Amino acid sequence: MRCSELCARLDERLDTAAYADVDASANGLQVGPADASVGHVAFAVDAAVATIKAAREAGADLLVTHHGLSWGGIDRVTGSHYRRIAPLIEGDIALYVSHLPLDGHQDLGNAAGVADTLGLAERVPFGELGGEHIGQCGTASEPCTPGELRERLAAGLDTGDGEVRVLDFGPPEIRDVAIVTGSGADWLEEAVDAGADALVTGEGKGKVYHEAREAGISVVLAGHYATETFGVRALADLVGEWGPETSFVDHPTGL
Repeated sequence: MRCSELCARLDERLDTAAYADVDASANGLQVGPADASVGHVAFAVDAAVATIKAAREAGADLLVTHHGLSWGGIDRVTGSHYRRIAPLIEGDIALYVSHLPLDGHQDLGNAAGVADTLGLAERVPFGELGGEHIGQCGTASEPCTPGELRERLAAGLDTGDGEVRVLDFGPPEIRDVAIVTGSGADWLEEAVDAGADALVTGEGKGKVYHEAREAGISVVLAGHYATETFGVRALADLVGEWGPETSFVDHPTGL
């Protein structure tokens, strides 16, 4: 399959164009010739030296990641940009990136994957940003305590050396859960307005402690990396159905 065809299919499936004005990431093909042939696609959360090296060792022609290399443009190919771009070019590996489109996709996205792990039903888009959504909100089939919610996530997420933390300020029984993966603490107020008992995200900010306590909502900090493996894994399954060989590069950060 040609790289251009594969990238076009991904762009269409993820509705990449809808996020063009709200995402700092340059989503889509970031590195590599569009006319190259792709037989093996590697998938990873981060485009980093370690994951690029692993993709090269796996014989990948294309690396698909959630976090890419271009955030608002690249002025100079020096430092970390050079360290990451050089092995891509040397290994003749293209790089495709999907950031917010992969967070918010209601079937393939990261939040959808967390919702699957929790067994949430009655799901609706959540986490509004510039007219688009980057998360999901749903209802648990059976109420659970904040501790039980933490245990379910700890068992279902790739936390590496990290841990799932809970700011237990909400009701003793949790039924409605809002999810914005990665760094989603800024959507706490929207979670409150939506009537959620808990907000699940990856990492917090200092302000979220008092905001959650005063609003009476629990916040679960399950790890940035851990909450964002679902999307690239789902894309690996999808691309595998299209023909190319696929592999997943797991490099948990514990953060």
